[in-house]
Amino acid sequence: MSAYADLIELAKKAATLTEISGVGRPALWPAPANAATFRKAAVLMLFGALDEVPAASEKPLASADLDILLVERAATLNDHPGQVAFPGGGVDALDDSLSATALREAHEETGLDPLGVEVLGTLPEVPLVVSNFMVTPVVAWWARQTPVDVVDFGESAQVFRVPVRDLLDPDNRFTAVVKRGRDTYRGPAFAVNGVVVWGFTAGILNYVFHELGWSVPWDEQREIPAPI
Repeated sequence: MSAYADLIELAKKAATLTEISGVGRPALWPAPANAATFRKAAVLMLFGALDEVPAASEKPLASADLDILLVERAATLNDHPGQVAFPGGGVDALDDSLSATALREAHEETGLDPLGVEVLGTLPEVPLVVSNFMVTPVVAWWARQTPVDVVDFGESAQVFRVPVRDLLDPDNRFTAVVKRGRDTYRGPAFAVNGVVVWGFTAGILNYVFHELGWSVPWDEQREIPAPI
């Protein structure tokens, strides 16, 4: 099947799930964990046909003609400063759905035209305890691509499209390690575009690639300190 067809099947499967586990970064410091107080949020997992920038990896991996949109958050932000993330944010009172939230936030952060985005479905919501959000990943296809860039440098340091092949390349995969006192967190990480994708975003990517059947074996014993 094509990458587009694979993503549609993923969305169909996700519609039957009530939760996905093992993707969020557990809080290693005191943080509220009361689900009743979580703020609703949505992020856009926007896949599209590879742009003019080819993959750096030359390995014959799945979905070589595909990329995904990411942003590097500004280092001055209070929540998750400097981390790589999917475009997205908190639900606004005027949003009529979580998909609308993801599209609005993506437009505000990257300048993309939401009319060119085909929403395929949503994954079950995932708690992001450290910032008290309950996040719904929205899986989408870039049917009519438009230019993207940083809209507000107070929010984002860069906006970039990463070839999926580079994310899947075992040479670019690591285990990120965070230590807080006696506690240690280990989770998947991707080194691409001069940055390290880790934490919540890497967990979602790792889960999605596995469910799509795109993942290839990688050395989980290769550890790096999480860039915090």
